[in-house]
Amino acid sequence: MTLTPEKLTDCRFCSLVSKANGEDPIGSAPLAQHWLVVELPQPWSAQVFQEDPSVQPVFALIKTLVLRGIKLRPIAIAPDRAYSQPGYRRVLYYRQATSVFSEFEAHEYLVPEAEVMPLAIALLKRVGERGAIASTNDLAPFEPYRQINQTRDLLICTHGNVDAACARFGFPIYDKLRQDFSGDRLRIWRCTHFGGHQYAPTLVDLPSGRYWGHLELEMLDALVHQQGTPSDLYAFYRGWAGLGKFEQIAEREIWMKEGWDWLSYAKRGKVVKLGEPQLKSLLRRLLQWIPSQRLQLFLEHSKQDAKWAVVRIEYQSMDGLTMGVYQGRVALSGQILTAIRSAKQMDLVPVNQYQVTELIRLV
Repeated sequence: MTLTPEKLTDCRFCSLVSKANGEDPIGSAPLAQHWLVVELPQPWSAQVFQEDPSVQPVFALIKTLVLRGIKLRPIAIAPDRAYSQPGYRRVLYYRQATSVFSEFEAHEYLVPEAEVMPLAIALLKRVGERGAIASTNDLAPFEPYRQINQTRDLLICTHGNVDAACARFGFPIYDKLRQDFSGDRLRIWRCTHFGGHQYAPTLVDLPSGRYWGHLELEMLDALVHQQGTPSDLYAFYRGWAGLGKFEQIAEREIWMKEGWDWLSYAKRGKVVKLGEPQLKSLLRRLLQWIPSQRLQLFLEHSKQDAKWAVVRIEYQSMDGLTMGVYQGRVALSGQILTAIRSAKQMDLVPVNQYQVTELIRLV
């Protein structure tokens, strides 16, 4: 049943509206080049990075890097009785190491509580200077705390102070995953908000960088073990953080064609052509020469409501035996009404929905 403003009397959660109205989560994964995941005790305020005095210097540096156009995702995770150690906290840093890749390169530290923020600042300074960890001078004092990371980490948003839907629907998913699926090679964490209230319950899978939303208990086995039919996960896939919005939409269709092996392929994508009004395109080309990072971020964001896009995705298997290029056309298919955040009185807003109208393998 489609939920309209007249039918919202008993609904207070944005994700229920989103799912009932058929909002497709694909294309909603935030693009990332770097991730900084820090263990922080609960409770978390709605603006934990801004309001926690111990975190404010780190947040100021994060803000500076983001305004410079660096795609950086900060997330806090809650201490866990099995993973955490008294007096210590875990810091996970992931980065895109190459232009064509399948997952983010992981760096893990287990440091004394007093060293968490100095380590975070050292990592962020390296990002700012080189866009990667190019020198170990600032990080040398933390080398004794480095951990061997061959672990998969699932981060489930349960940040109810940001949106009630994340706590209401996120915790049961977290609890099921924690009880039934965690092990030596898989850790399950509660985490702060990372975007997409209306897709709750939602999680991010690291180091792969894949986002999932509108999660259901019945699909968790397929998500964790990557078995069964990929189409069983079609409606829950938000996208891969290594691609932009329109490439994500095409990538899901390629995954359906290629099967589970696709998730392990190194890949990169780009928009070849964008369908938008000619005046808007001309204005963007003129304004791109103005040296204002805020303006450039705005111009990049303005592409998101294009009516269609032609995208190209290159891929290669880890052994180099399988490679190729797909080209697809993603087009606006319509609009649905959704709620962006939970509230007693929710406002419904129209959002664009897209579909892949053409998909061919060029090579």
